[in-house]
Amino acid sequence: MNDLKKRLLELKKERNAVILAHYYQDKEIQELADFLGDSLALAQNAKKTNADVILFCGVHFMAETAKILNPTKTVLIPDLDAGCSLADNTPTEKFRQWVESHPDHVVISYINCSSEVKAMSDIICTSSNAVKMVNSVPKDKKICFAPDKYLGSFVQKQTGRDLVIWDGSCEVHEIFSEQAIIDLMGKYPDADVLAHPECPQNILNYADFVGSTSGIIKTAEKSKKKEFIIVTEPGIIHTLDREMPDKVFLTVPNLNGCSCNECPYMKLNTLEKMVKALETLTPEIIMAEELRLGALKPLERMLELS
Repeated sequence: MNDLKKRLLELKKERNAVILAHYYQDKEIQELADFLGDSLALAQNAKKTNADVILFCGVHFMAETAKILNPTKTVLIPDLDAGCSLADNTPTEKFRQWVESHPDHVVISYINCSSEVKAMSDIICTSSNAVKMVNSVPKDKKICFAPDKYLGSFVQKQTGRDLVIWDGSCEVHEIFSEQAIIDLMGKYPDADVLAHPECPQNILNYADFVGSTSGIIKTAEKSKKKEFIIVTEPGIIHTLDREMPDKVFLTVPNLNGCSCNECPYMKLNTLEKMVKALETLTPEIIMAEELRLGALKPLERMLELS
């Protein structure tokens, strides 16, 4: 492991590379990242970097976002198969038909989507700013929201706007066990429940706070509580434990009773694959300029409003 880390750092220097990683990555990758964050912060930092090479440790749509914002840089992802159930369940042609069937609507798409879907959208949002993005649209305008139905439902309740919502969901966040949360709340009565808005409403009903991964971390930091039940992908626990060693963070089992509700796509990235990516400069994110420019416009709209 130490040899891998040493080789990775050597290659990073040789390539003038920056390593961006999401909170859902394994702890070894989190510790090696130059910047660790949620989708919004990663997009913002991807746009600001002066590196020649961006090694993006996350999933495919995140690396695509980095390429959209940095057309002249080499953007790598350790494993090209690191996809996303939300992006995969929003096929381009079906989404196009959906958009065309609502011609008078502003289309707001969650960043967890393909470049093609972004290019057909008016504004991109993340879980950190989805409410803000919806509120930025004049109230006399109708809105389509895609692709996460649970985030859409949460935003609809927060804003009071009547959204037309795409029927998509995250395979990780939709299978947390409600009974397990009830049991943990009984065992830890003083604990606050912090949940991601990609969870179904029956799960969010128990939450003391609903927000993005960065929002969950900030809420735990500010809280005087010592125990927290965390309802999102468990990769975030490493950051929580590291930043707040005096506090207790509890993961929630899935419907099968397994406390291993990990994103299978995020976990495809490994140190070995990171080293190989920097050695070979592959897999590289390649994108047609017309598509990139189409997807850039709604992304820039989000970054301006953020």
